[in-house]
Amino acid sequence: MIKSFLSVTFATALMGLVAYGQTSTSSTTVATGTNGATETTTTTTESTGTVTEFTPGQALILKTEAAQPVRYKFGKTVTYVTSDGQVIEASKIRKDSKVRVHYIKDGDDMVVDKVIVTRDRY
Repeated sequence: MIKSFLSVTFATALMGLVAYGQTSTSSTTVATGTNGATETTTTTTESTGTVTEFTPGQALILKTEAAQPVRYKFGKTVTYVTSDGQVIEASKIRKDSKVRVHYIKDGDDMVVDKVIVTRDRY
């Protein structure tokens, strides 16, 4: 009985850790046509993690499922929201906040345009 309880407890904890650090990606590609149309490729990605460093207007470093913390730069306009969509001030983001960042890959940079606080630390 105790072994079953411990097995279920550890399995549940492991599933939570795996689900927490996931990344999702969506892409849109417009191919160049025979009429000379310009090719447009947009890749947007979301990643979830814990804030380890935060400088409003500049950068955010997240602890994710990656071995090393991941650095994200901020775009010209960044929206900060709660998990239910309420806009908040950047000053509400703190170290150890659980967040999901929406970003666009620009060369080697990951440029954030939206930060969603996923836990009530605001």
